Amino acid sequence: MYRVFCESYENYLRQYDGLIQKNEFRYNVIKPFGLIHNVEQYKLEQLQETLLYKQLSDLLFYMTCNLDRYPKMRAFLWTLEARNIKGKYYGVVKKSDLEEQTKLANMFLNLLYWDELAQQF
Repeated sequence: MYRVFCESYENYLRQYDGLIQKNEFRYNVIKPFGLIHNVEQYKLEQLQETLLYKQLSDLLFYMTCNLDRYPKMRAFLWTLEARNIKGKYYGVVKKSDLEEQTKLANMFLNLLYWDELAQQF
């Protein structure tokens, strides 16, 4: 699941390559996902307790609290915990943003941004 998430994240970002749309909400709302994609960066941000780290922590905490609505998150969160990436509540992200982030992550896990052709080579 981790690989699917990371590659879907990369595919999602490619939509915005070279476009002025980088100020769009759906592009900016996934910035914390970059820490999932880059575990070394996650560790640095965690040590410094940056805003980005706290945003991701809030998101993972929110996902944990909403497993009944997003059951695929259970296995995904387990793969993150194996990498020592865990949620904690800081209260720095609006609930509406957390919901949007969770929906996007769920779409990643449901292969909506999976590029089947790229995976064959």
